[in-house]
Amino acid sequence: MDHKLCFLWADAELAGKVNDACRGQAFVGEGAVVFIWTAIPYRTEWRYSMVAHKIIAMDAGHLCQNLYLASEAIGAGTCAVGAYNQSEMDTIVGVDGEDEFVIYVAPVGRTK
Repeated sequence: MDHKLCFLWADAELAGKVNDACRGQAFVGEGAVVFIWTAIPYRTEWRYSMVAHKIIAMDAGHLCQNLYLASEAIGAGTCAVGAYNQSEMDTIVGVDGEDEFVIYVAPVGRTK
């Protein structure tokens, strides 16, 4: 098994779609890269039962905090975004919005 990023598809309008889905927050579409995390609740629910949703939210926060640290280390900036249209963002990344859904968005790029 290889651990690597794989190119899946291209969309010339992707930056605009992500920007629109993030309620017009222009900085999101201007980043060099935008991290979009999804969650598959079942993968946590079977183990953690009633507290699964809390664990999912905490894990997403921990991941994004590490993105802040990594961004700072390379002289870049990031900003966690929770204000987005759920169904639009789910459609953009190709998840069903029920068994898997977007939970967090964070662009990374140069700071002004």
